[in-house]
Amino acid sequence: MSPRTGKPHPFYVLDCPDWVNVIALTDRNEVVLVRQFRAGTRSVTLEIPGGGVEAHDGSALVAARRELREETGYAARSWKRLGVVHPNPAFQSNRCTTYVARGCRRVGDLIPDAGEDLAVERVPLRSIPGLIGTGKITHSLVIAAFHFFALRG
Repeated sequence: MSPRTGKPHPFYVLDCPDWVNVIALTDRNEVVLVRQFRAGTRSVTLEIPGGGVEAHDGSALVAARRELREETGYAARSWKRLGVVHPNPAFQSNRCTTYVARGCRRVGDLIPDAGEDLAVERVPLRSIPGLIGTGKITHSLVIAAFHFFALRG
């Protein structure tokens, strides 16, 4: 039903699980990033670690900790929730919660999902605006995460 007219209207909704994103910072003020192939654009993208909140996680924070460890081999000393966005409210029902993880250090090997092909990179935090401005980082949820960081980091 259209909320304006009260008449039936076809709406298409993609029910997706909630997601998390992690801005992972080392003590040297480096951001831990991942390069990975994305089927939607058929390209390798530069992103922050993140992924779906799974039923067994119980919370977005638990999922964020798990995703950081799996995708990068890193763990963090402290965590702060920065904010929540709706990835595409036109047809998706989910949310994406962004965290900043500080004091990140490598604690083991990557534990990628079957379809993930990941490479970890560390870049100085001060380089992020340039990577976004030159189109090296194009993922909208990653850009939103850094906007939250600029506001609340």
